[in-house]
Amino acid sequence: MLFKLSFENMKKSFKDYTIYFLTLVLGVAIFYMFNSLDSQQAMLQVSQSQKEIIKLMIDMLGLVSVFVAVILGLLIVYANHFLINRRKREFGIYMTLGMGKRQISKIILMETVFVGIISLIIGIVVGIFASQFMSILVAKMFEANMSEFQFVFSKDACMKTCIYFAVMYLLVMAFNTFAVSKYKLINLLNAEKKNEKVKMKNSFLCILVFLGATVMLGYAYWKVTADVNSLNTADKLLPPILMGIVSTILIFWSLSGLILQVIRKMKKVYLKDTNMFILRQINNKINTMVVSMSVICLMLFMTISILSSSLALRNTMQGELIEMTPVDLNLYKTANLPESYKKYGVERKTTKEQREDSRIPILDTLKNNGLEMEVLKDIVEIPIYATNELTWKEFYGEKYEEIKKAFPNIIYDTAEEIIKVSDYNRIARLYRIEQYELKEDEYMVLCNFKSQAELRNEVLKKEDHLLTIAGKRYRSKYKECKDGFIEMSTSRTNLGIILVPDNCPLSEEGKEKYFLAANFNATTEEEKEKINAIFSSGDSGLIQSLSHNGLEIDGATRISIMEASIGLATIITFIAIYLGVIFLIASSAILALKQLTDSSDNQQRYSILRKIGCDEKMINKALFRQIGLFFGIPLVLAIIHSIFGIQFALKIMSGIASEEELFPSAIATVIIIGCIYGMYFLATYFGSKNIIKED
Repeated sequence: MLFKLSFENMKKSFKDYTIYFLTLVLGVAIFYMFNSLDSQQAMLQVSQSQKEIIKLMIDMLGLVSVFVAVILGLLIVYANHFLINRRKREFGIYMTLGMGKRQISKIILMETVFVGIISLIIGIVVGIFASQFMSILVAKMFEANMSEFQFVFSKDACMKTCIYFAVMYLLVMAFNTFAVSKYKLINLLNAEKKNEKVKMKNSFLCILVFLGATVMLGYAYWKVTADVNSLNTADKLLPPILMGIVSTILIFWSLSGLILQVIRKMKKVYLKDTNMFILRQINNKINTMVVSMSVICLMLFMTISILSSSLALRNTMQGELIEMTPVDLNLYKTANLPESYKKYGVERKTTKEQREDSRIPILDTLKNNGLEMEVLKDIVEIPIYATNELTWKEFYGEKYEEIKKAFPNIIYDTAEEIIKVSDYNRIARLYRIEQYELKEDEYMVLCNFKSQAELRNEVLKKEDHLLTIAGKRYRSKYKECKDGFIEMSTSRTNLGIILVPDNCPLSEEGKEKYFLAANFNATTEEEKEKINAIFSSGDSGLIQSLSHNGLEIDGATRISIMEASIGLATIITFIAIYLGVIFLIASSAILALKQLTDSSDNQQRYSILRKIGCDEKMINKALFRQIGLFFGIPLVLAIIHSIFGIQFALKIMSGIASEEELFPSAIATVIIIGCIYGMYFLATYFGSKNIIKED
């Protein structure tokens, strides 16, 4: 009997379960999708290093999944609490008919199992099909071969999803049993007559709190944008974050007593159509949900910021990757090693062989250690000079104290890298980038790292900025840094290179390192991979030979740089999408459930609207506006927060994420939020519409 009653109750209350069911299905599907990547990896034809990166990404997503499970678990408990409250009168009737609390608990238990099993099955089915598109996305990000694409089902992801959600449902069942045990018959029967107590706030106090919160929020915005350079440690970053959180709570607290008071002064607006009813409803909602609205706003802010920033980062890294990796190989080694030197703060002794090798070019070292030079072509090797007489401190000159105050963490004793212009032009011809010319008394600065270039430009814009190099005075040819680089990288990371004329009297002792750029002498990807292994694999004969002789040649290959960059961008993107979507679902579901609860409680109020002459079209319009404002207010404040939050993120990621890529990332974020948030909004509207309509 209880089984049949539970099943019939679930069918009759399906309109109440719609949002709950939708949230469960989405949660299960997303959880399965992101935990099935290990099975999808098997069909991708990727290199060994890419497999290691994908494994790292899967491990990180596994850790994130624990956090996601906690968020979803709390959300399910909250949603279930809504459903229980909706049915208090029904439970009261059961108790008057002689049913005990234990039997009511069994009914709720069966209904939870029904909904859980159905949502779990549908969610996994949706997740299985959606994960196939995830496979294509992973393959595209890692530029993998999809010739062996096949439909994949992950047993491990399915088991993991079932276990995690089974634990969540057990917690829900325990919560339901506890809730029913606390019920009293009189409270159940009068549940519909009880309303949340709403205390009217002093309007003058609300204005003061709102202005104070706005000022506090404005200061926090200023700190994370205009004064971001001062936030160079965690303890300095914490106060603006706390100010943002506190001011958000205060804004919602003051709005609950401010909106109604302000609009009431605008008689034409307040008395038009059903605006009076709508505004009072919104006022009551905000009044009773100050903390919840604040949390929702902050979660939406995190969703927008995380998605926009991560997508901008990925787009920038991928866009610059080809430009910043123009050849197959870069190698460099320290020149003129002394008997002892410091490396990474550790004193190191050198052998006679190391010192002798440091005085010969890289090409000779490779030949001496058995490399068959036929594997390389287009070889260009140049010396790079440095002197302690020309450091960043000397370069900044009169601006040094000002810049040091603004950027105290920069190591100003770093020696500037100096290259003769003809040597640089040899590299530039190979890279197919711009070449330069200098007169005998001129120098110029190459720098493509944005924030560093801005600092250097502050110095260079001064008329005739002079530098002393090798005992001779040189003036800057340009009043700004020029674009250029020699070492390949994932993005624009050249902090500065000083180009000098060929007749600059740089000494042999002034050589800091040798730098070599070359291409692989290969035509197919397989041949390039074999040559790449010589320089990037620790098991190769060349690397072992150099290590055995105590010689160190550092460097990077285009293949390894691209794989590392793509892997990093993909990991960041996947984690961002995972967390962003979960935060978005949680925010939307909480708003939806609160609105449905209020619609149920306010059925009598809508009946009164009908009695005073409002037709169904006007009532539905009022409901639509009310839900629109309810969903819109936290979203608007979250968007304002994210405008400054994204600027902060871009400043922190300066050099690896560009503002130019922010627009397409913002468009993608809008689409994601529009789909999920919009879906919940429409589901809430139609659900509320069904609740308030007259039978």
